[in-house]
Amino acid sequence: MGEIKQPSTAGQRLGAPESFGVSTLEPGLRPPTQSPGRQVCIRVQMLDDTQEVFQISQRSPGKVLFDLVCAHLNLTEGDYFGLEYQDHRKMMVRDTHIYCTRPKNTILRFVVKFFPPDHTQLMEELTRYLFALQIKRDLACGHLICNDTSAALMVSHIIQSEIGDFDETQSWQHLLHNKYLPDQDAIRDKITDCHRKLVGQTPAESDYQLLEIARRLEMYGVRLHPAKDREGTKLSLSVAHTGVLVFQGYTKINAFNWSKIRKLSFKRRRFLIKLRPDPTQNAHHDTLEFAMSSRDCCKVFWKICVEYHAFFRLFEEPKPKPKPILFTRGSSFRFSGRTQKQIIDYVRDSELKKVPPASEDSPLGSPHVVVNGNGSVNDLGMGSTGGLGPEGRQLSPLTSPLLTEAGYVRNDDEDEARRKFPTDKAYFIAKELLTTERTYLKDLQVVTESFQSAVGKDEAFPDSVKNLISANYDPVYKFHQGFLKEVEQRLAQWSVSLYQLENLEMGHNENTGIMGQLTVHLQKHSECLVELETSRKVETLCREFEQQRVCYLPFNIFLLRPLHRLLHYKLILERLCKHYPPTHDDFRDCRAALADISEMVLQLQGTMMKMENFQKLLELKKDLTGIDNLVIPGREFIRLGCLSKLSGKGLQQRMFFLFSDSLIYTSRGMTPLNQFKVHGQLPLYGMTVESEEEWGVPHSFTLFGQRQSVVVAASCAPEMERWVEDIRMAIDLAEQSSSPNTDLLSTSPSDNSESVFSEQESEEELCGSRSSLERQGQRGNTTVHVCWHRNTSVSMVDFSVAVENQLSGNLLRKFKNSNGWQKLWVVFTNFSLFFYKSHQDDYPLASLPLLGYSVTVPLESENIHKDYVFKLHFKSHVYYFRSESEYTFERWMEVIRSATCSASRSLPSTRKDLY
Repeated sequence: MGEIKQPSTAGQRLGAPESFGVSTLEPGLRPPTQSPGRQVCIRVQMLDDTQEVFQISQRSPGKVLFDLVCAHLNLTEGDYFGLEYQDHRKMMVRDTHIYCTRPKNTILRFVVKFFPPDHTQLMEELTRYLFALQIKRDLACGHLICNDTSAALMVSHIIQSEIGDFDETQSWQHLLHNKYLPDQDAIRDKITDCHRKLVGQTPAESDYQLLEIARRLEMYGVRLHPAKDREGTKLSLSVAHTGVLVFQGYTKINAFNWSKIRKLSFKRRRFLIKLRPDPTQNAHHDTLEFAMSSRDCCKVFWKICVEYHAFFRLFEEPKPKPKPILFTRGSSFRFSGRTQKQIIDYVRDSELKKVPPASEDSPLGSPHVVVNGNGSVNDLGMGSTGGLGPEGRQLSPLTSPLLTEAGYVRNDDEDEARRKFPTDKAYFIAKELLTTERTYLKDLQVVTESFQSAVGKDEAFPDSVKNLISANYDPVYKFHQGFLKEVEQRLAQWSVSLYQLENLEMGHNENTGIMGQLTVHLQKHSECLVELETSRKVETLCREFEQQRVCYLPFNIFLLRPLHRLLHYKLILERLCKHYPPTHDDFRDCRAALADISEMVLQLQGTMMKMENFQKLLELKKDLTGIDNLVIPGREFIRLGCLSKLSGKGLQQRMFFLFSDSLIYTSRGMTPLNQFKVHGQLPLYGMTVESEEEWGVPHSFTLFGQRQSVVVAASCAPEMERWVEDIRMAIDLAEQSSSPNTDLLSTSPSDNSESVFSEQESEEELCGSRSSLERQGQRGNTTVHVCWHRNTSVSMVDFSVAVENQLSGNLLRKFKNSNGWQKLWVVFTNFSLFFYKSHQDDYPLASLPLLGYSVTVPLESENIHKDYVFKLHFKSHVYYFRSESEYTFERWMEVIRSATCSASRSLPSTRKDLY
């Protein structure tokens, strides 16, 4: 009674295929009558083939037994595993209760339940070890079909983990007495040759490499369920994280992605897959039908699909379906347990509580920046007191369980999978689109969710501004939500044998039409930026929001992200068009898409440049004190940076700000917001520049104004040339302008103001101007402060280049004093690298400003024996990062150089006309 015929000889799987607690009895059947309090002992066979006995109540929920097994193993990520049994006559499962007729003869097997696509998603070393044991078992029983080369390599890693380094006699004897493959004798020599090359590899490394090889096999995690198609052809069905798979023999002949499946159901012994309609096909079957051996087999496979879909696709456990009062129709089965995302979040949150007290990567004087508890980014390299850990300890620039060696399982070859990616450049161009789209959607979320939630309850915030932001950002956010899912789906389906992405997500016939409809919203984003400056109260609320960790950049930058994203699409399509030959199938579509995007960029270019300049003036307004009217029509920002000013007391470090009508200079103030105090203003009209050295000061030049002259010195010759070039260009703009000069200072100085300001500077202020970020508060993370401490400068051209050169993706970072590499999600924007544990994180855990850094490749003497590695160094501080491919390596080098090498270009004279 209740017997189910097996779809395969492997036995019916509970939980992992069919979880403990899945009903396998027909409705209406009742379990044997037993005493509810009776205790039974159940044997469980572990993955290492040992057996453990667990005592539970006979009517206990199945989850109780499974939890006992996980507790016995001290397994945190137990949701990847389940229990299976073979003999249905000895074990029957109904709902969430266990009923055993012969408990002494009942043996359950602890097995892997869900096979993730990437073993690096397994956070615990114990979990990876158990997965390695499952692969070992699958190889031995013939489930994991592969070629001889892969089989020999995997077995060699298993042997290395079990007996250590190769010894000819020992290894040969070990192979004679242990069976790892059904046909092991035929490739024994190949196994020993592979084992010979693994000298020095630890057991953990061997397990890692075993999983790395296994996850790329077509039969990885596949459990075949016999079926037939409409014509009676013998097939097999399986389910994976991507969807439902169809095999003929051991060859995959079809795959139905979850996003294409509308519904899965079964009717008697028929398994039905209803697909979403495809508008590109006129005649097609939207329902596929497969016949299985019995209704029970059909229902079993349906439940497996339900669990796989929920585990890999949902963010949280689905809520149970309410039971009907009178009649039931269909199955009420639902997935129960944590989803993969919940597991990852749980382990990550647990690791955050294990932050070490100190790090070797945070020496005093290190020019790093970290995110502190208030959400601002602090430069620890100058003695900041910000960025404290849970117990008040300082965090290093790359400190957290994410960025420190302590508490992290080092994987020396953590991302060797990169070598097996498609080699076509188009794949990596499409992947860059995906990774940057993820970051872009997170940035939009800051505006549409975080900001609106923060100010929505404040009555002082005008409803008109709220409605304006909501009306023009929410549609863009919703569009890109669907857009990102489509990009992820298409990239996941990328075929290694067909290196093309049909109708790249900005294809001419598809999304550009929708993007064009969003142009009206993009044109309104500049209005949103202006409206936020309408009142002092709104400005205060925006500043308060900037202190939240999710707002890792000045808020105004997030408002301009949609305009910047158009530039990224244009640049990505340009690279794709250069890559494709005219004969390529996608060439014409990409050229058409590029033409559409280019037209949109051209339409919005004037607005974009105005808003970038407006946003920069607003940002500088927050950094400066002692000025009244910085933001006025017609004024353009040109350059800011450190120069030394020659006075009666010698050279003094000053921060200079160059605009299209004036040059002002400041020193570090002592305000709570660490603003820079304005000391003087030099009108550009009638000014001349002499670049000859004065007073024997190297890299100096003299500014001759109508009222006074000033001698300043740059840190190096290139810096001096940039300043002189931009100042001369600004003088030309000032003389061409018909608008009168406006004095920036709150109190206009007299004609001899230059000497007056110099004499009134106290020693305390001078010390403060040279001090570190010791008194640093909430605004110690801006570009102005970084330039102050790195003694460098940036121009508006640099900011424009930075807008274009934004990048996101995974990088491996090398630990300082070991060979370990750590996988990070890295975002490059605003001259900085922001570090996350994964792209799903809402805010960065650490940040590293790159102004002043140099980017090179490691020397031979540095013993970095890896490909695609670049080095970042500033004085004595060095970091190594490793990318996945030659293309991504070149892209990271390109964008980082845009931040570390200041643009020598000056603003074109025609720029003024765009305003």
